[in-house]
Amino acid sequence: MTYSRDEKKIRELKIAFEQKTWQETKANDSWSVFKTMSELVEGYETLSKIGPCVSIFGSARTKFDNKYYLMAEEIAYRITRLGFGVITGGGPGIMEAGNKGAHYSGGISVGLNIDLPFEQHENPFIDRDKFLNFNYFFVRKVMFMKYSQGYIVMPGGFGTLDELFEAITLIQTHKMIKFPIIMVGKDYWKGLIDWFKSTMLAAGNIAEKDLDLFKLVDTAEEAVNEIQEYYKKSNLKPNF
Repeated sequence: MTYSRDEKKIRELKIAFEQKTWQETKANDSWSVFKTMSELVEGYETLSKIGPCVSIFGSARTKFDNKYYLMAEEIAYRITRLGFGVITGGGPGIMEAGNKGAHYSGGISVGLNIDLPFEQHENPFIDRDKFLNFNYFFVRKVMFMKYSQGYIVMPGGFGTLDELFEAITLIQTHKMIKFPIIMVGKDYWKGLIDWFKSTMLAAGNIAEKDLDLFKLVDTAEEAVNEIQEYYKKSNLKPNF
């Protein structure tokens, strides 16, 4: 196969770029291991001291006057009154609402922030000694999974779905102790859950019982009641 002069130049540049990228990838591997270990150790040391918590997820783009922002704030306030702390991703939107509700109730308010080029910045309602900043999403998710006794999932985007599906998968495959997963906002989540039933379940890709791994509610009161009732029925203390 022959190439024109321009095609040959483009091909050479592409090969050089790919080789450079691969060499850089290999060169960074060892340092990445140490950075990962550092984030894991800091996360374990900080969060092992906080006691039982519920994590609240949702969009960073949600405005302070949005009904779901106000609902997340109320949920966090009520949750901390039950003795739980609140963990969020530490940023704006729903995360800010969760930390705000916990802060004004006098409860524990934890923020697990992530370095991003946009959207994400630390909100002012996190306890100063309970703020962690992560470079790696996967390390941050380990902290959410390990130190949460429940998930409140508010309307959000891809990041919220990522955290939701990670939890469902780990519980479904018995890789993590089961805890309540509460999806808030029937209008928002209805299409997704209908698809679970009409497509995934119908194709045999999930079992009927897998649909019981989460609950769908519409109010702050319902969300908090689901958390409370779960631990009453299971006879488990929330800091198992």
